[in-house]
Amino acid sequence: MAKTARKAAKRPAAKPVAKRTARVSARSKPAPRPKSPGNGPSAVDKQRFTLHGFALSGPTYTVALMLALCKHPFSYIHVNLREGAHKQPDYLVKNRFGQVPCLRDGQIFLCQSAAILEHLSTALGKFDAKTPLERQRVREWLFWTWDKLAGPIFRLRGRARGLRQFGDETRVMYDSEARAALNVLEHELAKSDWLVGRKPTIADIDVYAVLRYAGEAGLDITAWPRLAGWKKRFEALPGFGTPEQILPLESRLI
Repeated sequence: MAKTARKAAKRPAAKPVAKRTARVSARSKPAPRPKSPGNGPSAVDKQRFTLHGFALSGPTYTVALMLALCKHPFSYIHVNLREGAHKQPDYLVKNRFGQVPCLRDGQIFLCQSAAILEHLSTALGKFDAKTPLERQRVREWLFWTWDKLAGPIFRLRGRARGLRQFGDETRVMYDSEARAALNVLEHELAKSDWLVGRKPTIADIDVYAVLRYAGEAGLDITAWPRLAGWKKRFEALPGFGTPEQILPLESRLI
C-alpha cells in the first residue's frame, strides 16, 4: 500500500479539463468577418433602399428622415405628381394605392409612410420600442398622427400653397382641429422628453415629419412651449436634416 501511494504521488497531476476546453474553443472560433471601411454600410447595403417620392410630400420626407437618422444611404426616384406619374401602370405595380412614398427594400416594395417606418425600425434595429407595451404605444401614436394631426395641417398647408381650395369657415375648422392635436402633444410632453420611453422612436419621427410643416399651415409652435422644446431636441439628433437637405428635386442614384 505504501509503495502504491508513493507511485501515485510521483505521477504528474492531470490538467484541468476546463482549460483544455477553453483552448479548443479558442482555436475553433471563426475569424471575425471583415468590416466595411469606417464601419459604414457595405456595398450591398448601400444599394438596398430606393425611395420613390416627391420632394414636397410630407410622407416622403417621413421615410427619408428615418433613413437619414439611421445614417443609411438610399437612392431616390422622383415621382412627378403634377404629371400624374403616380397613377401610371408601372408605378401602380410598386404602390397599388397610387401615392407617394414607395420604398424598395431589396426585392420588395413597401407603401404607406407609417408602415414603412415600422418596417425600417425592425429591419435596421433603430428607433424601435424596447418592450411590448412601448411597441403598442408607438403604434398608437402612428395611427393618431395620421388621424388627428396630419390631416388638418397638410390641408391648411395645401391651401396656403394654392393646391387646395376651401372657404374661411373650413379653414377655421381645420385650424381648430390642428390646435387640438397640438394641445394633446403639449400635454403628453409634460410627462417626458419623448413620446414613448426615454429615447426617440419612430413615433417621434412620424410626428416631427408632420409638425415640420406647421408653419406653412399658419401655426406658430412657440405657442406650445413643451412641444417647441421637443422640436429642438429632435432637430439636434445626429443625422437630422430638413426636407431641402435630404430630398433632391430630381432622381439620385447611388
